[in-house]
Amino acid sequence: MIISRSPLRITLGGGGTDLPSYYEQHGGFLIAAAIDRYVYITLHETFVSDLIVKYSELERVPEAAQLKHPIIREAFALLEMSGRSLELTSMADIPAGTGLGSSGSFTTALLKALHAQKKDLIHPAELAAEACNIELGRLKEPIGKQDQYIAAYGGLTCFKFLPDGRVEAWPLRVSEETRDNLEDNLLLFFTGYSRSASAILKEQDQKSKQADTGMTENLHFVKDLGQQSQRALESGDLPGFARLMDVHWQRKKERSGGMSNPKINEWYDLAMENGALGGKLIGAGGGGFLMFYAEDKARLRHVMRQNGLKEVRFRFDFEGSKLVAS
Repeated sequence: MIISRSPLRITLGGGGTDLPSYYEQHGGFLIAAAIDRYVYITLHETFVSDLIVKYSELERVPEAAQLKHPIIREAFALLEMSGRSLELTSMADIPAGTGLGSSGSFTTALLKALHAQKKDLIHPAELAAEACNIELGRLKEPIGKQDQYIAAYGGLTCFKFLPDGRVEAWPLRVSEETRDNLEDNLLLFFTGYSRSASAILKEQDQKSKQADTGMTENLHFVKDLGQQSQRALESGDLPGFARLMDVHWQRKKERSGGMSNPKINEWYDLAMENGALGGKLIGAGGGGFLMFYAEDKARLRHVMRQNGLKEVRFRFDFEGSKLVAS
């Protein structure tokens, strides 16, 4: 039995600059943090010749090329595996469509398990690159590279996306005290809205490809905010980082009419009036999780709970994609 897992993530600054339509022209930069909520893949050999795959659906096929699930099908194809006599199951701590990068986590965990089945060792950079090859290359999804890379690496990590497609990664250089305070004071609340990021990201992708001035300037601004966020975090200025999150959210809403809705705006304003120093909606937008930085956490938790939002508590993950059992 092989069990692999990859962490979900939150973005701390620069989100949206990891799409090829932007970074191939201007270069991208962002900071992401892996959290201890995971996507799991189990894989084991069976005594039947078919490949059995269990996710939200059940598929039983003679070989992987006949699978309906696009990511699983392409992962087997990329590694030149037929899938015969294997059973594969996926599970997750948080449902898909909530803005925490579950697709990238799923793909990296899947590849980690398949490489283990082949007795291959794989570096996080190679694992992330293969996951991007599947989602962006083979499946042509209008998404960025952040999710695959932070899932593979884990930690609090800075990523630079170069125009030639290369990705540079290095740890955010924060003190232990700053890291602990950041972990303690970031709060996640589920809005109750799940959505596919593709529609919002497709709009951003198309505008970037068309060299839309408004979109390009927005992403330039967000990239600069990401670099300011890095400086604030590395200097230990957490209130300054929180204020940058708020600026980021206000500017992010300008990218698409589907980025927010009146209810999300109402919850955000309520949080800012009750202890939050800054915050934003995690992911592409439209739903998922609101994240806030708050030093008066009890007050914020109370008012969010009163308004029907469920908190998901978390710690940072510093292991990235890994084998739990093999």
